[in-house]
Amino acid sequence: MNTEHLGSKRDYIFGTAAGFLIGLLLMPILQTAKPALFESLKFIILPIFTALVPIGLVVASWIGRRFAIIWQLAKFIVIGVLNTLVDLGALAFMFSLASLTGAAIASSDILLTFFVPITFFILYKSISFIIANINSYFWNKYWTFGTENSKKTSTEFTQFFLVSLIGFVINVSASSLIFSFFHKIGGLTADQWGLIGAAVGSISGLAWNFIGYKFIVFKKPEETV
Repeated sequence: MNTEHLGSKRDYIFGTAAGFLIGLLLMPILQTAKPALFESLKFIILPIFTALVPIGLVVASWIGRRFAIIWQLAKFIVIGVLNTLVDLGALAFMFSLASLTGAAIASSDILLTFFVPITFFILYKSISFIIANINSYFWNKYWTFGTENSKKTSTEFTQFFLVSLIGFVINVSASSLIFSFFHKIGGLTADQWGLIGAAVGSISGLAWNFIGYKFIVFKKPEETV
């Protein structure tokens, strides 16, 4: 990786925008998961994350001049956090929407049985993952791994889909296991455990996604696994 352009103006514009979005998305999620904590922090969440992300990128750029992978990894983590919150935000929105319906569908209700019971949570989580995955593609293509790619768009999309599909299996499996085993314990509601499970699932897929996107989808000619 060429270290001459680490920490460019463009990087900090993207980083500040990502920090703002992280703070913005965190607010409704925190309000759902921890209402009391949200009330105490609601006026500082947005400015804190808008400032912290570019500050963190400054530190990463310094380290990245010696270990180039750190700079790219730092950007990937920022977008990973953003994608996790997009995922959780979409999930929380669907929980709220379901609670407003006349049927009042609960996350633990069974949608259908296909070898194993498929709950509404699995449906909601799948939809939220797809939304986050679309967000992931554009941020990672144009910022995290941000170099022009000579591959045809159709090939890149296919590779991105296949890598993400594996990430999807890791993500949904981990989140569903957490939800299935723990949603009736700990004094939390099923929806709160759903958010926890979604967070675990998103984090579990980060390592695979970074390797797959870097060395398969957005691979530079000089990079090898």
